[in-house]
Amino acid sequence: MSAEATNPEAHPEAPPELRRRGRTRLDLRRLGRAALLGPTSRHRLPDAIGHVAEAHRAHYPDADMSVLRRAYLLAETSHRGQMRKSGEPYITHPLAVTLILAELGAETTTLTASLLHDTVEDTDVTLDQVRAEFGDEVCFIVDGVTKVEKIDYGAAAEPETFRKMLVATGNDVRVMSIKLADRLHNMRTLGVMRPEKQARIAKVTRDVLIPLAERLGVQALKTELEDLVFAILHPEEYESTRALIAAHAGERDPLPAIADSVRAVLREAGIAAEVRVRPRHFVSVHRIARTRGELRGSDFGRILVLVGENADCYGVLGELHTCFTPVVSEFKDFIATPKFNLYQSLHTAVATPEGHVAEVIVRTRQMHRVAEAGVVALGNPYAMGTPDPAADPDEERVDPTRPGWLNRLLDWQQSAPDPDTFWSVLRAELAQDREITVFRADGGTLGLPAGASCIDAAYAQHGEAAHGCIGARVNGRLTSLSCVLSDGDTVQLLLAHDATSGPAAEWLDHARTPAARLAISTWLEAHPGRAMSTTTAARAPLSVIGARGGGANAVADLPDAPVRLAGCCTPVPPDAVAGFVVRGGAVTVHRIHCAAVAQMRAVGRTSVAVHWRATADCRVTLLAESFGRPHLLADLTEAIAREGVEVVSATVEPPVEQRVRHSYTLQLPDAAGLPALMRAMRDVPGVYDVSRV
Repeated sequence: MSAEATNPEAHPEAPPELRRRGRTRLDLRRLGRAALLGPTSRHRLPDAIGHVAEAHRAHYPDADMSVLRRAYLLAETSHRGQMRKSGEPYITHPLAVTLILAELGAETTTLTASLLHDTVEDTDVTLDQVRAEFGDEVCFIVDGVTKVEKIDYGAAAEPETFRKMLVATGNDVRVMSIKLADRLHNMRTLGVMRPEKQARIAKVTRDVLIPLAERLGVQALKTELEDLVFAILHPEEYESTRALIAAHAGERDPLPAIADSVRAVLREAGIAAEVRVRPRHFVSVHRIARTRGELRGSDFGRILVLVGENADCYGVLGELHTCFTPVVSEFKDFIATPKFNLYQSLHTAVATPEGHVAEVIVRTRQMHRVAEAGVVALGNPYAMGTPDPAADPDEERVDPTRPGWLNRLLDWQQSAPDPDTFWSVLRAELAQDREITVFRADGGTLGLPAGASCIDAAYAQHGEAAHGCIGARVNGRLTSLSCVLSDGDTVQLLLAHDATSGPAAEWLDHARTPAARLAISTWLEAHPGRAMSTTTAARAPLSVIGARGGGANAVADLPDAPVRLAGCCTPVPPDAVAGFVVRGGAVTVHRIHCAAVAQMRAVGRTSVAVHWRATADCRVTLLAESFGRPHLLADLTEAIAREGVEVVSATVEPPVEQRVRHSYTLQLPDAAGLPALMRAMRDVPGVYDVSRV
């Protein structure tokens, strides 16, 4: 992008340790002269991109460099005469961005687009020229990273530019790869800016670009961006962290000796492995210091073990846990369960006999490449596919690298036409840095941020139809919509058939995803006063008493004794029953498996034989459990009436988290009709279970 920057060597805030530990910085002044004056022939690469070619060939030895030569010549010619604020020729910026990507292992198309990424924005080159010279893919990527015109969008230009880039990223992740490398180079060379502008750019980098780098798995860019932002936004804490690292540099570091011990153990076990000591970057040291207080010598780095195969990772783990004392709480298996950003490794910590505790990361070399470069390491995600000549050229391509969070972002941004809303919601979305996967009842999956509730799952699966969601089952058990989901849960969402149903205002308290929050807020604004209430003030149960039917149709073998059916289990023919004499000489009749039967026998109640009359009518009490909605009681009563059953009494308990319990005492003309009656009650929208009391 248009970079107002200076030489990184002149950047007073740039951490010198970062420069020493990182790759060798290029002399941009020398590069600038080479860009303008360097010798080039028709068939050789210009000297100015020799570093790019060397880095690219390290990953792609057979790459065709001619397209890079043509891209460089177009970029150098179009940017000629433009200077950065530091005084270097502008061409040094796209060269530096392209070198960053080449070192990460980006393929040729990405590097070509990177060289050209500012030509359409800052020169007279048009997208049609780029397309004609380099093809549709390069043209699409260049267009994706080109800013919208500030003259057209005004203050909304920055959020609308990010919206455009994110939509383009949904179609090609290489767009965001270039944007991240572009921002890294601009952050490295930010020293010429006014302090307030440095802070503004650093805040956007912290809130948007660093989370995007994390989600795309580009750790090499993310960690350096974090350190550069840290130096600008928190200079005092940065200086104290730098002092900690400097003090540690003068002390004896136990990690090299531990690494030697690990090498010896693995050599003896016959496991071919490369063992390195990886220093922590500034922000990582700062976080550890805040968590642990006083730092130990082994806290300033970690041990990295690289092997050839997945199985070797577990072999290394076994040897480490056998020969050292493992810190069990520190073990994490990101190979069996990779992170949502493609990251895979085994994490553990071991204690040595000397009392040092070292964190160890075990991964294959391919895992290491992906851990450092993320989606950049995957090359061209479309190279394996054969283009479909019948496909609509305007239709969105399917990107095998597109993660669930990006799908969610692309969905909800369509409902946020206001740039300010988009910008604030985007930052909130990116602040959620963990992902879970839940399974749908139909066998599909949903990717959700950690902490998501059933409400979020409903909107992720059903969109606006989730307005009518009245409940959910999680792992087969009924639960409230506010239930927070865990990774691996199975969720079944229950929707009302009533088209007028809508969300409750309280749902906003439990919705984590922007898609859910935007949909709920939009509905509430469009339907003031019509939101469902999931909570209600405590009140007495509502009772409806109807005309009572005749006596019970059970007969006890005790002459003249009154008989009544127990309300606890409401037996009906042909239930197996038992009778007991109670106070007043009456006989109560229970189902044989009722808990009260054992209690009666325990207290010595007289048992009486009971049989059913020949008449088929009976009385029964049913419990209907449902989700609260308007007209539910009327619909249930109507369903009961359609079965020809008389309601003796009904009790409705107050709703609790939108769940309602209805108790009905019913007089059936025929006990054989009880199963059909219970099915009819279950078919009423909102009712999820009907059982005998």
